[in-house]
Amino acid sequence: MNDIATGTGTDNTVIVVGSGPTGLLLAGDLAAAGVPVTLVERRPRKISNLSRAFGVHARTLEQLDARDLADDLIATGSTITRLRLFRRLSLDLGTLPSRFPFLLITPQYEVERLLERRAHELGVEFRHESEVVGLRQDADGVDLDVRGPDGTVVTRRAAYVVGTDGHRSAVRQALGLPFPGVAVIKSLFLADVRLAERPDGVLTVNGAGNAFAMIASFGDGWYRVMGWNRDHEVADDAPLDLDEVKDVTRRALGTDYGMHDARWLSRFHSDERQVPRYQVGRVFLAGDAAHVHSPAGGQGMNTGLQDAANLGWKLAAVVKGQVSAGLLDTYHAERHPVGKAVLRSSGGLVRLARAQNPALRAVRALVSAFAGAARPARTKALAQISGIGYRYPAPRGAHRLVGTRMPDVALEGGRLYEVLRGGRSVLIAPRAARESYGSRSGGEHLPVVERWASERRTAVLVRPDGYVAWAADDADAAAIETGLTLQFS
Repeated sequence: MNDIATGTGTDNTVIVVGSGPTGLLLAGDLAAAGVPVTLVERRPRKISNLSRAFGVHARTLEQLDARDLADDLIATGSTITRLRLFRRLSLDLGTLPSRFPFLLITPQYEVERLLERRAHELGVEFRHESEVVGLRQDADGVDLDVRGPDGTVVTRRAAYVVGTDGHRSAVRQALGLPFPGVAVIKSLFLADVRLAERPDGVLTVNGAGNAFAMIASFGDGWYRVMGWNRDHEVADDAPLDLDEVKDVTRRALGTDYGMHDARWLSRFHSDERQVPRYQVGRVFLAGDAAHVHSPAGGQGMNTGLQDAANLGWKLAAVVKGQVSAGLLDTYHAERHPVGKAVLRSSGGLVRLARAQNPALRAVRALVSAFAGAARPARTKALAQISGIGYRYPAPRGAHRLVGTRMPDVALEGGRLYEVLRGGRSVLIAPRAARESYGSRSGGEHLPVVERWASERRTAVLVRPDGYVAWAADDADAAAIETGLTLQFS
């Protein structure tokens, strides 16, 4: 790899700032595509075993499956197939049309461990204990001022920079972008504890009066406790001890399950914020650097990983000269509305959960009753929480499938998401089409050609992130040729 600190080799180099799940997935995807990538992280190398996120939804597991990581991650945790909201509303995840019809409960550090291992194996250059202190860009690249562990500031140059460095993002601040929003919950606590008594399920949630608590099993003897007490809303740096956690848990759940040996106690507030633009010139924002949500629904980490899956293949294609830079404009166009939708849904859930006045409680009862009785409402809620229901904007007149998530369909050559592990788009042609399209799929700029395992006549071009870019019903040779040569510009 060229030494970007000298200003050379910037034509095809990307710097990713922040080595949380979003940054690790993105850096790994770029490296897998042959793009030189450096990951800058202010923390030491060791992955902490203390983390806030612990739920991995179906759509994220599908993306990890496309990277041959899903099965390894599932082995680290436990799964649940039913989510209960507001006592009366129960959502059956087992009905999801996915290979992963469940919520995986596993700590964020397990996600990071797998993604970091992949990034190292693919040749990502890691720069730990390095902090971004300045950023400038021009028409040809980005200069990033990075202070290393010895205090020396070095200017690194790259073709593109992506900030995945969390809600206090130094990249976002260097761009001068606002981060508007509000604190939806003023005082939350987190604790990792052991329990003398085992709860009945993997996830235990309830609220009573002004107290709320949730307990999730990590499957290794440790449990994550999250809660709040409306009567005791204090600053993030206020002292927190196990007695307070036990008291709130007893009030909300009726018992503290004999919790003991806390290895971690933390207090924080939950914001709802979103940056107005995910791209400024050659600089992008993803994950918590672009949006933060309430913990309701467990969608924060998952949304960031979906950002990375969307951006990675586009950046790689542009850097390698396969498509025009205009493709990068679709990142904001596709992902900003999703981030906004997650803010609305997670914020709505937490506001209803915290409802105190009679009017809001009546609304909560009505929502629960309607969603519980109406199948379309349940289906929509499941699709949104799990991530499989989001679709991207499609051009006027496009096929109805364009912009939708493609399920893991059966092909003559195997499952779709196994084929996507090559990092390229996939053209699925009807079995009746026996022309030698396969001979055209040798170049990296062309899709891999597969055929349906069934007699389906629709031809579908699936992007590397598993969304449909083009489709045609009753496809003939001319239509398939169109799909084969389509560029995402």
